[in-house]
Amino acid sequence: MYIRIKSIAMKTLKQISLILCIFTGLAVEAQNNPTVKYPMTRKEKVTDTYFGNTIADPYRWLENDTATEVKAWVTAQNEVTQNYLGKVPYREKIRQRLTDLFNYERFGAPWRIGDKYLFSRNDGLQNQSVYYVQTGLNGEPSVFIDPNKMSSDGTAAISLMGDSRDHQYMAYAINQSGSDWQTIRVRKMADGIDTNDELSWVKFSGAAWKGNGFYYSRYAQPEKGLEFSGKNENHQVWYHELGTPQSRDILVYEDKNYPLRYYSAQTSEDERFLYIYISQGTHGTEILFKDLTQKDSQFKTLFKGFENQFAIVDNIGSKVIVNTDYKAPNYRVITIDLAAFNPEKPLDEQYTTLVTEQKYLLETVSSAGGKLFLNYLKDVNSLVEVYSYEGKKENTVQLPALGTAAGFGGRKEDTEVFFTFTSFTYSSTIYRYTLIDQKTELFRKSSVKFNPEEYITEQKFFTSKDGTKVPMFIVYKKGLVKNGKNPTLVYGYGGFNVNLTPSFSVSRLVLLENGGIFAMVNLRGGGEYGEDWHKAGMLEKKQNVFDDFIAAAEFLQKEKYTSPEYTAVQGGSNGGLLIGAVINQRPELYKVAFPAVGVMDMLRYHKFTIGWGWAVEYGSSDSLEQYNYLIKYSPIHNISKKSYPATMITTADHDDRVVPAHSFKYAATLQANQQGTNPTLIRIDVKAGHGAGKPLSKSIDEITDMYAFMFQNMNWKVKY
Repeated sequence: MYIRIKSIAMKTLKQISLILCIFTGLAVEAQNNPTVKYPMTRKEKVTDTYFGNTIADPYRWLENDTATEVKAWVTAQNEVTQNYLGKVPYREKIRQRLTDLFNYERFGAPWRIGDKYLFSRNDGLQNQSVYYVQTGLNGEPSVFIDPNKMSSDGTAAISLMGDSRDHQYMAYAINQSGSDWQTIRVRKMADGIDTNDELSWVKFSGAAWKGNGFYYSRYAQPEKGLEFSGKNENHQVWYHELGTPQSRDILVYEDKNYPLRYYSAQTSEDERFLYIYISQGTHGTEILFKDLTQKDSQFKTLFKGFENQFAIVDNIGSKVIVNTDYKAPNYRVITIDLAAFNPEKPLDEQYTTLVTEQKYLLETVSSAGGKLFLNYLKDVNSLVEVYSYEGKKENTVQLPALGTAAGFGGRKEDTEVFFTFTSFTYSSTIYRYTLIDQKTELFRKSSVKFNPEEYITEQKFFTSKDGTKVPMFIVYKKGLVKNGKNPTLVYGYGGFNVNLTPSFSVSRLVLLENGGIFAMVNLRGGGEYGEDWHKAGMLEKKQNVFDDFIAAAEFLQKEKYTSPEYTAVQGGSNGGLLIGAVINQRPELYKVAFPAVGVMDMLRYHKFTIGWGWAVEYGSSDSLEQYNYLIKYSPIHNISKKSYPATMITTADHDDRVVPAHSFKYAATLQANQQGTNPTLIRIDVKAGHGAGKPLSKSIDEITDMYAFMFQNMNWKVKY
């Protein structure tokens, strides 16, 4: 949704009357407490009927983000929130500490392009990292792309989409103000100058190069005023030839019979095969392929959707290597000969298992230098093994500690790969792995001012409501006394097959150095233990996710890490839904709650932008069976008049992933029902989106406000 937060100019009596109606008129309701007086929020008599059940939606008008009335409500809510936070005495000291912590040089792993290497670097407080290029590993780096120069406030973010096979061009995408909408441009590697190519209304796309151009995915231009809230339908794959206008692009694939699907392209490294990935949502793939060396060849269905996941890794001639959970919940690697493939024959008769399924999750498979790098998760820690293309294990990559490794990709001619490693107490570090001698060496380390020896990381397994053992990481400073009086931030997600693995965050140090504890829970619904773990927390089993999170808080309190008065809970997006659900179900367990950009209206989420794509994970209120379980936990629909934790809801005006209407309606409902004295605030960011690409300055502001709110409501003495 797109909301410009600014003062409403009261130029006419009509506008004055409107504003007065919003905040002082009849038919309004809100609960206030001794510390906060909320804006009054008008209620309307709006209802929907689901299978004979009438459901009220009194704040439906807040879905219209471009309306003057909604803009005024947003402005008023932000004023209340900022007035509250402005009175926290140590707020600015927290901001300064965060600024100091973030002010360190950091790098991304190099990416070889011909005789050049491309990498990202941030000198410390730059809003966006800058991309540099150099000749050879010891060459002098020069700026290749600086996104900080693309906007005055750092809200333009870029992502590299891939270089051409001849290493002459790099396609990259620009996201403005946090929106998922992208504009693709092309930059010449030789001189760092953009071509005239510019592609608009791109979303959920890559750049799959073929010859003098690439395949990409886009939607039609949306209706004016609905760019950030309208339903996205009819995704298409196009081919763009360099040097031509977008109007001359060639439509490669669409299916008007299924407007609510995603379509994306991938080409093989030798440019022989074009693959079209099709999905109905966030899980399950169908893959079509075409042999581009055969004139007039047609697409064939390689893998039918949508029960399983398939990802093509590489090919050797006509034989493709695939990572899949087909008949292997923890994933395995298979091969198929496309030259002999017959779509009419059963799949089981046409593939060969290259690497069998293991007892732990095979998270990713990448290739480089004629080798396969299999990245496993073993109790949520990385284990990386190297295999030949014949399926023979050749090595295990040496990692410096328990934690998370990522990277390893490259081209067939590469003799080295780079990867990053991180953990809760190990800042992101880049390593170089040489394929010939199979050695790992440190390549580049960050300069963060942090002593890992001062901190402890534990992994604990606790028992959930149904007896399932669930893991959780707990991080704190050495010397901490487990007396139940430590401010603790519990983070979770639990959905969409997303794995929460150990990672380093300088912002977390503010909590830890003030005597706090950080706990990250690996809830069901994620993929940490394979597809079975994911399925145990989706659709009608979603309550398992909430039960796991509740059990985690109970474990921490029982073991005296903390207590209800010192427990804060945090989650974003699907994790925002998690927080909304658990504070409805067990509000007494928590003192503070941070639901961020959450999916809060489970009956209407599929009506906005790409929300329809989540129905495979959640279900939809269009189905009686699925409505019956959605209504039981939907955060907005289960708020009642009782005492809730101190809550600060966060969202952003350009979030076109989970539109801010979710958070607007949730905040209004919670404010109207809060019976205790804990504050219920909403913080609405401007020129920001779902989270990706957020400028560092905005991130520091938001983290500052989170800790200020948390410590204030716990009556915790901050050391700064």
